[in-house]
Amino acid sequence: MSNHSNPSGSAKTLVIVAHPDLEASRINKRLTVELERRGNVTVHRLYETYPDEKIDVAREQALLTAHDRVVLQFPLFWYNSPALLKKWLDEVFELGFAHGKGGDKLKGKELLIATSTGGAQSMYQAGGLHNYSYSEILRPFQQTANYTGMNYRPHFVVSGIREVSDEQLEKYATDYANYVESRPALSGRVQI
Repeated sequence: MSNHSNPSGSAKTLVIVAHPDLEASRINKRLTVELERRGNVTVHRLYETYPDEKIDVAREQALLTAHDRVVLQFPLFWYNSPALLKKWLDEVFELGFAHGKGGDKLKGKELLIATSTGGAQSMYQAGGLHNYSYSEILRPFQQTANYTGMNYRPHFVVSGIREVSDEQLEKYATDYANYVESRPALSGRVQI
């Protein structure tokens, strides 16, 4: 994990990178490296931190409370996140911390989703191969934000990852870092 203060004084951002084989991922690895290169956010590589999947809940909750914005970055697997990210949410967003009596520690923080898919964007719509839009597929994350009092922001999606050229990937990495460092508008979304 790299931890950097945000020199601009804007929101402190925590990026949870949840890819089971980040080094083999051309897209997610490049996006992560760009964030680390810029150094304006805290990048937390979940699978490297917890190879045994034994999550230090207190440590993760401390990270969350120290940041104003949380980005969940992951490849879309079977219309969901990789297993360790789901486990992380189940354990870290616990009763009394993220919801329920006294569970207001995430209230007012921003939640952003950054994901990648093998299929083209056109496959993710009514009548497309996957029948649903990214907004519909990512709805459980939006509801998680709603339930915990977080502000859900527009998602960032890199589609058709097998077709992305090196030049496109460089642009996507720049766009992604700008997306993470900016204050996205409440409406709309970023899709690539």
